[in-house]
Amino acid sequence: MTRPIAGSPSYASVMAHFDLSPNARSRGRLAVSLADMFGARLIGVAAEQMILQPADDGGFGVEAESRRVERDLESARRVFLDVVGARNDVEWRGCVHAPDSYLIEQARCADIVVLGRQSSADRGDLMLGVSPGSVVMECGRPILIAPPDTETLSTRTVVVAWKDTREARRAIHDALPLLVGAGEVVVVAATTSFRDEGAEDVAAWLARHGANTRPLVKEGELSSVAETLLDVADELGAGLIVSGAYGHSRTREWMFGGVTRDLLEMASIPLLLSH
Repeated sequence: MTRPIAGSPSYASVMAHFDLSPNARSRGRLAVSLADMFGARLIGVAAEQMILQPADDGGFGVEAESRRVERDLESARRVFLDVVGARNDVEWRGCVHAPDSYLIEQARCADIVVLGRQSSADRGDLMLGVSPGSVVMECGRPILIAPPDTETLSTRTVVVAWKDTREARRAIHDALPLLVGAGEVVVVAATTSFRDEGAEDVAAWLARHGANTRPLVKEGELSSVAETLLDVADELGAGLIVSGAYGHSRTREWMFGGVTRDLLEMASIPLLLSH
């Protein structure tokens, strides 16, 4: 991971979601490496709701269910403590609550939030797990999506998915601490309109902030913008894709397809998404 330039934009607080899925530890280690890079505070978060069902005694088994949830939260906390080791600037926040809404609420104290990918091929945690799509839509913070078994973040080469939208502008601004310290930033405009839609302007703007950057326009007939971005990232050996999230409504994307949905489903490298 490239070290940031002194005096450049930074993240002061990194939040990471923990659950009991097989990839919680690797996701936590990625968050630790990100926090270490910027000298940031690391906040671990987990939540789970109680599920109450009628019991034989006519009640709803509240005490037993409360104990079960508390055991799960304590297990997630132990994973967090194991991952952070002897670091001092860390904090744990666990709560009996709906996981998505609790994480969205707690994101107010973070600069960036690290979540696990949740594609159809991933093994998740139905009880403590969160939906990356829901979180990125509502939390007002950039979301770093960690694929399974990804423990570090390489910024030797970063691909920026550019389209002249509010979401893309927000994502690039939110990713600035990483982009300024990256080895190379390639601003990719995948468009059918045979114009760069401002990719050169964005590359020049990033350069003025100190980033080593260049535009790349993939024009003409494209079968899939997401696949084009992933192909470019693979060709360049990129370790991160930065993209705006859900330029259309999230419901429309999940029903009819869209770049964000496809990236969340297919990307094998980390994604930084903002809405």
